[in-house]
Amino acid sequence: MQLEPSELILNADNSIYHLNILPEDIAPTIITVGDPDRVAAVSKYFDTVELKKGKREFITHTGFLNGKRISVISTGIGTDNIDIVLNELDALVNIDFGTRTIRAEKTSLDIVRIGTSGAIQGDIPINSFLLSEKAIGFDSLLQFYDSKHIQDAALQKAFVNHTEWSKDKSEPYVVGCDAALAKQLMSHSMQKGFTATNVGFYGPQGRILRLKTQDEHLNEKLSSFNYNGLKITNLEMETSGIYGLSQLLGHKAVSLNAILANRKTGEFSTTPSETMDALIQYTLTKLT
Repeated sequence: MQLEPSELILNADNSIYHLNILPEDIAPTIITVGDPDRVAAVSKYFDTVELKKGKREFITHTGFLNGKRISVISTGIGTDNIDIVLNELDALVNIDFGTRTIRAEKTSLDIVRIGTSGAIQGDIPINSFLLSEKAIGFDSLLQFYDSKHIQDAALQKAFVNHTEWSKDKSEPYVVGCDAALAKQLMSHSMQKGFTATNVGFYGPQGRILRLKTQDEHLNEKLSSFNYNGLKITNLEMETSGIYGLSQLLGHKAVSLNAILANRKTGEFSTTPSETMDALIQYTLTKLT
C-alpha cells in the first residue's frame, strides 16, 4: 500500500519532514540527546564527521569512531518529540521513499539515549550513571498505539493502586529496554534502575514554584513504591517513549542517565557538564 503525502511527509529534497535527513545520512547505531548543543559534545569524539544537518531542535551528526559508523541526533525535550524522532528514524530505514511503500525486509537500529535525570531514592549518588532497565510512562504516548501486548499490566495496576493515581491523568504504562544492548553497555560503573518518564519538569515532577500540584505527595508515593523488590529510581522525560516505540517498531533501545539531582536529599551536581561528558565518553567506549 502506498503511503499518502499527508502521512509520509517528505521535503523537496526527499528528506524526512522534521529531521530533514535522507536514508543514507544515518548509521545503524543512533545516540539520542535532548539538547541540540549536546550533539557536538558527542561528535567531537568521532574520528571523522561526514555529515551535519539540522532543522528546528533536530540536529544530526554522523561519523566514524574506531571504524564504527554512528549518528547522534537531538530530540528536544519530551515524548511528543520522541514520537517524531522514532517514527522518522524508522521511516528512514524501513520505508522506500521512492515508492512510498513499507519495505518487506526490516532494518533494526540500535538506539542509545544519553540524558540527564534526577534520582528519587536517597542512596543514588549525585554524578552517578544509571541504565533504565524499565520505564514507566505518565505521558500517554504509547496509549495512542496498539501496544497493550508490550506493557506490564500487573506492574501498572500495582503502581496505580499504590499511588492512588488520579483518573484524570493518563494511564501509566511500563516497558523495558533491550536486554542484549543493555548487557553491552553495563559495567561496575553503571547501576540499573526503573525510570519514571514525566510529561513536564515542574508540576509533573513534584516541583512547586507558584502553582499547587494535584497530589503534593506524589514523589513520596513514587519513591515508596515497591513491586517485588523493584523500586522507581529516577525521573526524566523521554525514556518510556523511546522504549515503547522501539519495541513496537523492532528496534533495540537503552537509556543511560547522568544523575545530576537527588530529589530526596535536595542535592544538585556542582559539575553537571563534566558528569555528562564522562557519560558520553563511557557510552562511546562501550559502543565501539
